[in-house]
Amino acid sequence: MFLDFFLLLKKHALPVSVGEYLVLLEGLKKQIVDMSVEEFYYFSRTALIKNEMHYDLFDRLFTEYFKNAQSVQTKILDTNLPPEWFENALMRELTEEEKALIERMGGLDKLFERFQELLQNQNERHDGGNTWIGTGGTSPFGFNGYNPEGFRLKGPSSGNRTAAKVWENREYKNYDEEVELNTRNIKMALRRLRILTREGREEELDMDATIEGTSRNGGILDIHLHPSRKNNVKVLLLLDVGGSMDDHIELCSELFSAAKYQFKHLEHYYFHNCVYETLWRDNTRRSTRVPTLEVLHKYNKDYKVIFVGDASMASYEITHAKGSVEHYNEEAGIVWLNRFKEQYPHLVWLNPVTVADYWQYTHSISIIREWTDNRMFPLTLAGLTQAMKCLKNPKIKFENKV
Repeated sequence: MFLDFFLLLKKHALPVSVGEYLVLLEGLKKQIVDMSVEEFYYFSRTALIKNEMHYDLFDRLFTEYFKNAQSVQTKILDTNLPPEWFENALMRELTEEEKALIERMGGLDKLFERFQELLQNQNERHDGGNTWIGTGGTSPFGFNGYNPEGFRLKGPSSGNRTAAKVWENREYKNYDEEVELNTRNIKMALRRLRILTREGREEELDMDATIEGTSRNGGILDIHLHPSRKNNVKVLLLLDVGGSMDDHIELCSELFSAAKYQFKHLEHYYFHNCVYETLWRDNTRRSTRVPTLEVLHKYNKDYKVIFVGDASMASYEITHAKGSVEHYNEEAGIVWLNRFKEQYPHLVWLNPVTVADYWQYTHSISIIREWTDNRMFPLTLAGLTQAMKCLKNPKIKFENKV
């Protein structure tokens, strides 16, 4: 039964490993939790899931698997499973890295022996009791028994009607990479960029240094202080407005709102389609413009630059002088973009056209993407997460996981 659940998680691309699955079985064997359904849910999630972004998908699969289970028979947990079945079931789902890890553990035969050992306590129908899957007991699994937080597998309810499905609350919906973006989960993604440094007056207790100093001082208290940690990341946000970007106003507004909340040092400017010789701070008063050279001179290379735009325009608006649809620009847009690229080593482009597979069909997007050295990311939760990592380490490039 639990192997089928493990394979279901693998089928939906959750990064669960064989080692983590064995930890789950080991914990069940040793009864490290009381095995209410709620505790089994939390224990299995703790043992198998490493990243909070996968919690919501795990909840959905947990619900799907245990809600649709029709029976629990001896054969499902038979310790005399043929090795070929075990091998075929696993090898279809394992990555090459996991297969190599299994070989280092002694090969699949060794793993199969361990699997049989962990299942030996559930090799027959189980009546009563409080741990394994059976009937008429207090285990959270089975039917015709009693557990205040159980779920029923085949057979009628015993009339208690006390099953709880805490996983269906899906408290981690906003962590899911596939969920629609909103201000809350945008804040969570942007938080990954925060860089905490210690500056200013020494006013916070340095516990490690105090312990070390007191030890060296023969037990006489030697208090050490250090500056408090502050979020000093600096962000320059450049947003494309107007034209095709009107379709993305709500999404970009949520991004802007989250960024203002998340970053203490945030500066923002607007442009249309491509950056030229001027920018503006207030989109309702575009006549009040700021020279782009002034922006480049005002904000040093410590700033992380985030462009936000769909990069959808005529190619000549990027590549040619006087190519702008609004005015006769003396220098091509790519010239101005290159000045930003030379000034700011930490730079990304966020594209609200969230299906990256479509980018190849728009020539201007391909130009901008090449200019960024493949540091253009879709404006999704997964894309934001990758972009924030890229701003901390420019060697990271966009990976389309679809």
